[in-house]
Amino acid sequence: MKYVFVTGGVVSSLGKGITAGSLGRLLKDRGYRVSMQKCDPYYNVDPGLLSPLQHGEAFITEDGIAADLDLGHYERFIDENLRGEASVTTGKIHKTMMERELRGEYKGGTVQVIPHVTNEIKTRIKSAAMNSGAEIAIIEIGGTVGDMESSPFMEAIRQMKWELGERDVCFVHVTLLPYIAAAGELKTKPTQHSVQALRSIGIQPDVVVCRSEVDISVEAKGKIALFCNVKSSHVIQNSDAETLYDVPLMLEREGFADVVCKVLDLPKREADSSEWRRIAEQFKNPARKLNIALVGKYVVLHDAYLSVVEALTHAGIDHRASVKITWIQSDMLTDDNAAEKLSGFDGIIIPGGYGQSGAEGIITACRYAREHRRPCLMIGYGMQLGVVEAVRSLLGEKQANSTEVDEHANPAVVKIPADRPADSRQSRMGAHPIHLMEGCIQEIYGSCDISERHGNRYEIATEFAAPLAEHGFLFTGTSPDGKYLEAFEVTDHPFYIGVIAHPEFKSRPNRAHPLFSAFIQASMK
Repeated sequence: MKYVFVTGGVVSSLGKGITAGSLGRLLKDRGYRVSMQKCDPYYNVDPGLLSPLQHGEAFITEDGIAADLDLGHYERFIDENLRGEASVTTGKIHKTMMERELRGEYKGGTVQVIPHVTNEIKTRIKSAAMNSGAEIAIIEIGGTVGDMESSPFMEAIRQMKWELGERDVCFVHVTLLPYIAAAGELKTKPTQHSVQALRSIGIQPDVVVCRSEVDISVEAKGKIALFCNVKSSHVIQNSDAETLYDVPLMLEREGFADVVCKVLDLPKREADSSEWRRIAEQFKNPARKLNIALVGKYVVLHDAYLSVVEALTHAGIDHRASVKITWIQSDMLTDDNAAEKLSGFDGIIIPGGYGQSGAEGIITACRYAREHRRPCLMIGYGMQLGVVEAVRSLLGEKQANSTEVDEHANPAVVKIPADRPADSRQSRMGAHPIHLMEGCIQEIYGSCDISERHGNRYEIATEFAAPLAEHGFLFTGTSPDGKYLEAFEVTDHPFYIGVIAHPEFKSRPNRAHPLFSAFIQASMK
């Protein structure tokens, strides 16, 4: 097993995750089996409980773990499903150790950062790598070198280099080269200081990836190499790219993957990046443009819906269409302004969320799309409120609601099932099977039995299925045992579909999710 550790310096938000994912893509293009992992220094045990307005979306894995959104980047770049163990936080590490201590497993010994915390980190890194069946494990260390919070992770990976050997571990350090426009110069000093901080804790980077907004000269690369104690060929330029999909191709031209393979003593292989080049080419040369309205609760931070946006982009690539998204805050949407805000769009998408705020605006958007025959895809929380809207409008139950929005809702269209304790956070998480009956959704998937990732505590009350069906509002997707309603469609409508699962998590640049592809196709008509 070979390990590549990606660290960051100078500032945060440099795109370590994109750099790591791009490396994974390039190694996979060379025929290597690759796995990825993210180590976050924050103390939260469950990233799924973090506010979307702080950290963006919580990405859900096949085995039902809510994780950092970088895992979504990893899956989309390397086209592999990652397990929950690919997400490590300081909170998870400390929780495990405290439970061990309370069980007496430390036998009264003093529990310390070294060796106990660092050993637990190393165990989780090695275990995830081995369980993946990969040849190369790429691990991103969150935060910035010098941060107090990430110190145990830095110490753990330092130890791994010497325990496993120099040819089995590669350190990649991502830094910023600021461009001073007034002087017309790139400044290397911040990168020098960042590497100096890394070397002060015993880590000598093997590769330095430099983020910059302009090209890096040969002289600048030589200066970085000299002061950072690396070869000039190991200083990799990662300039601002026109699109996300250009990054792996740009890093390939820089020889990034070949340098990493050389450090790891792996045979040099020719890369087949034809598929990724096709993706980038189709993205940059669309045949037409689409305007899609995204109605949501957290639109002030676009990363809150990152996977939805990526899935729309993938579907656009699939149909050679450029997808322009207009972000609409749901709590600003009312019956009085719905026509003004939602008319003129080719399609409307209503993604997930939770809680009370903005719910009525989402219901308004669902009503507008249904009554005005506008292509509309509703996901998770959006799907649940789409059912609420139908019960209100089609069945005349004006007080209908979800108990997540109104705990005294009568009738309660969406609620926590009786066998699921209301005072717990028990949810249906991860991949669950879905049975599709004859209809539009079954045609889209091309199968009657599918699997999608879930992340919901609340379920649709089944007693509303039959009366809604009389109005052409059909629940054509259920759990195999019929216990849960999974998906609906409206018969006399170009495209009005809701799913309680989250198909966006399974979309890939090279393989658009069929639901998103069908939604974009309907929006093109």
